[in-house]
Amino acid sequence: MSARDDDVAMTELDRRRLGNGATGAGRVDALVSRLVERGETVAAAESLTGGLLTATLVTVPGVSRVLRGGLVVYATDLKHSLAGVDEALLAERGPVDPDVAVALARGARERCGAHWGLSTTGVAGPGPQDGIPAGTVFVGLAGPDGLSDVVELRVRGDRAAVRATSVDAVLDLLWRATA
Repeated sequence: MSARDDDVAMTELDRRRLGNGATGAGRVDALVSRLVERGETVAAAESLTGGLLTATLVTVPGVSRVLRGGLVVYATDLKHSLAGVDEALLAERGPVDPDVAVALARGARERCGAHWGLSTTGVAGPGPQDGIPAGTVFVGLAGPDGLSDVVELRVRGDRAAVRATSVDAVLDLLWRATA
């Protein structure tokens, strides 16, 4: 597992930068096409994005060929009961943690029977949660052969910016993993 820390402001320039230059719907289309070509599937476990990641994927016609499903696990107890995150990990570190992000991605992958699992967890704001500042986000990926990755983001902006940036970042993570 690797971790990177990115300080991200939600700007149009940042959105264009993600996904090797592809933007918006075109980038999502390209990612879905790549998964179709590879014969691979994806699933998501979402906390702070509350379904926005899955909703973004389903904007692409034909996504049913690759999207297995998603779990919205906003409440901490659902991270365990639905996504299989270890209760001890959640009790020790809380839901906003890089290892929790990877566990969520693994849970989505395993429980939905997908090649790739994605996850989002963090604090969308407007204020801090359990001492963690708004804009703190971890996005995770789990893939074949035990592959996992996590990215930490420090996002400036309102709730919408934090959620949208989180979706862009996790899709970028999958884009890079499947390159």
